[in-house]
Amino acid sequence: MSEPRPSLARSTPFRLALTFAFLFVLAFILSGAIVYQLMSNDLARRLDESIKETYSVVAVTYAKNDQEDLIATINDHVQLDTDKDQLFSLTDQNGNRLAGNFTASDLPDGFSMFAVRLPGVPPDTMYRAYTGEVGDNNLTVAFSMSETQELETIVLMSFGWGTLFITGLAIAGGALLASRVQRRLDGIASTMVDVSHGRLDARIPLIGNGDDIDAVSAQVNAALDRLSALVDGMREVSANIAHDLKTPLNRLQMILESAADKTVSGEDVSAELTDARTESQQINSTFDALLRIAQIEAGARKARFVDLDVGPVVETIGDVYADVAEDDGKSLSTMIVPDTECYIHGDRDLLMQMLANLVENALRHCPPGTAIELSANREGSHVLIHVRDNGPGIPAEEREKVFRRLYRLDASRTTPGSGLGLSLVKAVADLHGAAIVLEDRNPGLGVTVSFPAVKPA
Repeated sequence: MSEPRPSLARSTPFRLALTFAFLFVLAFILSGAIVYQLMSNDLARRLDESIKETYSVVAVTYAKNDQEDLIATINDHVQLDTDKDQLFSLTDQNGNRLAGNFTASDLPDGFSMFAVRLPGVPPDTMYRAYTGEVGDNNLTVAFSMSETQELETIVLMSFGWGTLFITGLAIAGGALLASRVQRRLDGIASTMVDVSHGRLDARIPLIGNGDDIDAVSAQVNAALDRLSALVDGMREVSANIAHDLKTPLNRLQMILESAADKTVSGEDVSAELTDARTESQQINSTFDALLRIAQIEAGARKARFVDLDVGPVVETIGDVYADVAEDDGKSLSTMIVPDTECYIHGDRDLLMQMLANLVENALRHCPPGTAIELSANREGSHVLIHVRDNGPGIPAEEREKVFRRLYRLDASRTTPGSGLGLSLVKAVADLHGAAIVLEDRNPGLGVTVSFPAVKPA
């Protein structure tokens, strides 16, 4: 049974979406507060400018010892403003009103704010006033702040509704996006549950948009492909071991039984013991090769990697096996491109083992008269090692199979060997990040191992 799917509210994508929504709304509120404060300050500044301008227009009508024009101007302004959005007050030194539609009392000089109760004016209406001396009198001009306050209220209400709308939209959008991400994460979890239950062919579905989840899913799928291949390889190895080692073990058993029978009758068993030792050595060498491949695939030898030139390695293998090939009726030639730096990062001993296996494989399976070529060169950012021959080659449908452990072609089952030589070659190449290509030479086989090149130290 698969584990229960977590609720959307508890899912990581939804929580991340909520966090993003909260930060977005918080940024909106802070920016709105700043805009509101700037707007409020600008409205207050404009109101003060209007009040001061009106005050100046009224005060300029005063002439020394002649205040009739001043009083007339104030009364004209009062008659024009029946809604009392503007208030005017002209008082003498004793506080007696000389003109205007209200009496200003105890207002300081300059700008101030006050609330006044007047007929036709809503209670607690705030006014912004400017007070100053005009001759021996005090003149006060006040503008109602109701329009400014109404505009600020409209802005605040709009901002509040906008905040609610954005919050709802952010939460809904976050939930929608989180649900989509959660479905993809559920697909990953479901695939891993299937894999844990033994379905190694299960893979994470990809959308194909190239986002980070797709990239991670592709990497997980690649790891699952590798895991599936390793498991299949282990199954195949187990089957091959049971099949290929059964014959030598049976032979060993028959030899030992024959030796036992001869011992009872007092006959010489030295020949049987020699055969038994040969069979046991062959079995031990097979298991040693399997263990060596396992160690290489585990990456234990990477600690010994250094930057080295493969040219001398190729020449060493060529020198060692040239006489062997000649004794076997074949030829082995070695070629290194002059003045070419073929440096890679690797293990010299493993590379020599790999090349030795490739050359031995060609010597073992090619008839007399075969010409074998061993060469190394550099092409761009890769160092290439080639082992070519003009022998019988390998059928196209068998080329991928020959790298499997204990796998042997039908034509080679009668020849000595364990079927692990090319498996070790593949393990060494994989450890070095190299690619192996088998090609048909018509006739013959060409093996190319491509290593990433490095600059010499």
